Amino acid sequence: MRHTREGGSPGMAAALFTSVLLIAACGLVYELVAGALSSYLLGDSVMQFSTVIGTYLAAMGVGSWLSRYVTRGIVARFVATELLLAVIGGFSSAVLFLAFAYTEAFRFALYALVAVIGALVGLEIPLLMRILKGRFEFKDVVAHVLTWDYLGALGASLLFPAVLVPELGLVRSAIAFGIVNALVALWSTYLFRDVLGARGVLQGACLVVLALLCAGFVGAERLTRAAERSIYADEIVFTRDSRYQRIVLTAWKNDLRLFLNGHLQFSSRDEYRYHEALVHPGLAALPGARRVLVLGGGDGLAVREVLRYPGVREVTLVDLDPEMTRLFATHPVLTGLNGNSLRSPRVRVVNADAFVWLAETDEMFDFVVVDFPDPSNYAVGKLYTTAFYRLLDRRLSRDGLFVVQSTSPMFARRAFWSIDATLRDAGFRTRPYHLYVPSFGEWGFVLAGRGEYAAPTELPSGLRFLTPKGVPQLFDFPADMRPVPAAVNRLDDQILVRYYDQDWKEFGA
Repeated sequence: MRHTREGGSPGMAAALFTSVLLIAACGLVYELVAGALSSYLLGDSVMQFSTVIGTYLAAMGVGSWLSRYVTRGIVARFVATELLLAVIGGFSSAVLFLAFAYTEAFRFALYALVAVIGALVGLEIPLLMRILKGRFEFKDVVAHVLTWDYLGALGASLLFPAVLVPELGLVRSAIAFGIVNALVALWSTYLFRDVLGARGVLQGACLVVLALLCAGFVGAERLTRAAERSIYADEIVFTRDSRYQRIVLTAWKNDLRLFLNGHLQFSSRDEYRYHEALVHPGLAALPGARRVLVLGGGDGLAVREVLRYPGVREVTLVDLDPEMTRLFATHPVLTGLNGNSLRSPRVRVVNADAFVWLAETDEMFDFVVVDFPDPSNYAVGKLYTTAFYRLLDRRLSRDGLFVVQSTSPMFARRAFWSIDATLRDAGFRTRPYHLYVPSFGEWGFVLAGRGEYAAPTELPSGLRFLTPKGVPQLFDFPADMRPVPAAVNRLDDQILVRYYDQDWKEFGA
């Protein structure tokens, strides 16, 4: 960069614009942490990220406007801003976890923190530009500051899902970048030492903040576990942040429970009811089935039920999260629960987005188990659309069947019947059914295919719940769960997600 004023050396330029890159990365990481954490805890990722980003950008505007009132001691104010960001942004994730666990003010804390962080980020760049204006040509200042600011944001957006969340988790990721902010502050006291009168005081403050953040980084796991002990009723025996979700296992006596992003996925005491009902009404009606596809179900429990059929030669499991399938293929307690199903020579595990995988594969299957989480957000809701079911239709053999986990016909009645309507709109004949699972209450499924369905008269041996006489009873709905008008769920208008959210709220769940 060309420089024309004293102090604008190439070495100084590199140091200053590296600072710009780092503080831009810090600001975006705090924003991503807030969006991800609110999505984990509140669901509806589109709503959470939209409101968090909107609040953050608006607050940045406020911070930029406020910078006009900083007229003296600009370097000292810049260092102080970095230290405030280090503390507030660094501990933001920890504060939000604690607010969710111990107070009713999570939303207030979320948007208050985002607003304060956004205002401080909006303040720091104008201050830095004013500092640099005295050392470099203004046109170069604007061009290079904005360039490095955008590059820092890009770097943070790539690191966040690929490295930070799976390796550090949300709490440590925020604290790590708080440390970066504090180091930039300390570095700035050296770079601008010629204009800082109280440099020793600021450097002392930087060291105190760094010590506080380092202590927080070391103790982050304890803090997270303390918060989660309040959220979960039972003892937490395992936690892991993957690229896609927070995985938590709890245990009480002989009951092991899996939670994904705070939502219960199964209880070991009664999961057999759910998985027997999910698999056997459809697969037992296809004695000639040889190739089975399981979409979702990374815990291997549905695969365990499929493997009861000796005639099934190959089971393909497609699950997005490799951390889930690795955990349930290696953890000794969990492999005992799923019968070591993911290690079976008949099973092939594919870690991929089911939507993309279905669009790209040319394989055909006789039976498909669709065992996705409930459609509580748009990322999952796309897997319950006509577009997805038409992709599935292309991979189903002529007389094949598939079953869809379809949430509760009691607690989310419109959502359940919307799934049924969507399958029918995609050209399938459907047979909805339900059962009672103590951990969940009434739960529902929809069996779909192109032809008629006849309930099986024989089931594999060793089942703990389902019997041949009991299968036809699953298809009988009492009056309070029978069909209600519900719209079709399409990719460009995922009404199912809105139904699901409204139904559970109306039921008081």
